[in-house]
Amino acid sequence: MLFNSIEFAFFFPVVFSLYWLCNRNLKLQNGVLLLSSYYFYSCWDWRFLSLIILSTIVDYCIGLGLKNGSLSISIRKLFLWISIGINIGLLGFFKYYNFFIEQFTAAFTLFGTSFEGRTISIILPVGISFYTFQTLSYTIDVYRKKIEPTTNVLAFSAFVSFFPQLVAGPIERASNLLPQFIKKKQFDYTSAVDGMRQILWGLFKKMIIADNCAEIANTIFYSPADHSASTLVLGAVFFAFQIYGDFSGYSDIAIGTARLFGFNLMKNFSFPYFSRDIAEFWRKWHISLSTWFRDYVYIPLGGSKTSKAKQIRNVFFVFIISGFWHGANWTFIIWGALNAMFFLPLLLSKKNRTHLDTVAQGKLFPSMRELVTMTSTFLLTVMAWVFFRAESLSHAAEYFQNMFEWSLFTMPVLTSKVSISTTLILLLIFVLIEWLGRESEYAIENIERLLNRFLRWCFYAIVIAAIIVFTPTEQNPFIYFQF
Repeated sequence: MLFNSIEFAFFFPVVFSLYWLCNRNLKLQNGVLLLSSYYFYSCWDWRFLSLIILSTIVDYCIGLGLKNGSLSISIRKLFLWISIGINIGLLGFFKYYNFFIEQFTAAFTLFGTSFEGRTISIILPVGISFYTFQTLSYTIDVYRKKIEPTTNVLAFSAFVSFFPQLVAGPIERASNLLPQFIKKKQFDYTSAVDGMRQILWGLFKKMIIADNCAEIANTIFYSPADHSASTLVLGAVFFAFQIYGDFSGYSDIAIGTARLFGFNLMKNFSFPYFSRDIAEFWRKWHISLSTWFRDYVYIPLGGSKTSKAKQIRNVFFVFIISGFWHGANWTFIIWGALNAMFFLPLLLSKKNRTHLDTVAQGKLFPSMRELVTMTSTFLLTVMAWVFFRAESLSHAAEYFQNMFEWSLFTMPVLTSKVSISTTLILLLIFVLIEWLGRESEYAIENIERLLNRFLRWCFYAIVIAAIIVFTPTEQNPFIYFQF
């Protein structure tokens, strides 16, 4: 069930009504959320619901086990590794089994030895990478004694399966989200209006920006040899906006939906394409995943407070693992490694935390220096996105080979019937609104303060009309559902 589907348009009002009808009973409210989340997930494939329930039971029980203060350190470590083993084991089997079998077969063949490994037909459970990391963060934080383990199995189950962020994040921390399932809620009209506004902006990003850019990017990436170099550059730029509109749009809808139920989810995007270097970009892109790897992998490895050689090792390890988390393909690994190479010079020169503020804060226009640094950072990310979008390394190589030809200096030409001018105009309006709202939580957060009621409703009407008129007929699933 997609957020932008007819099914969700019927599902959501029913759950919302039931939830607030039970507002005098917290257990009933959590029960409504748990059952509706299980139904939401089972709409994809009910069989994989068992994996979520298994992860829930394992980490709930491990948490209770770690609650015993008389346990020795070795027993506590054993509990932790059981949780890591089961969760990563399930993720590894469903997501990476065939990849490793294929790599082993290729490696043995290279050295003249046969290997009889068999690939199997496996369906990747939707959202497994997200809820696995969320439940793992709970167990790790309990092990580190950063949070107290919960004895409320209903609240914990609802925390693991909370449907607004179950299949594509944000990857929440137990310290933020779990206590919200234990606290009684009152309906907050102002917060609900804000949630609705963020949902509307998320739908605009997904259905207008991402889906229209997808039509053009897909056409160009499908046959790079048939397009000029300048058209290939344009295709990569469209993919950059497609993935941003798609994923940040999903996050906006998830955060807004959660707010309608009285929950506050963490921010997942902070206008990353206005970054002045790659370090700033990674502080603003997929924040919940970046901070997860920072807290549970990078810092335990020593982070930046170690020798130069180990700093380089840590950076490459985290970026490559982050790339591999996205999918079992060498393209994601190269994408991660490439970002590590972009990031390392900043870290080694201790300039990785230069830009902690908002670009051109309090100003309407950026300085020339800011414009140049933003453009160069954007182009670096666009180059890396080619690997992320490509089906294989050979596909990426073909794309790059054709992109650096003399036709780079000609006008882009799209041979299909896809309208590029309409999408460019929509993209320009989108970038302008994002720029004007870059100091907010999301682009149109402060519209209530800036516009009177009439103008505000006019703006909402225009956005809704644009969604109706410019949404492509072919519906595209959210990109991150495949991860």
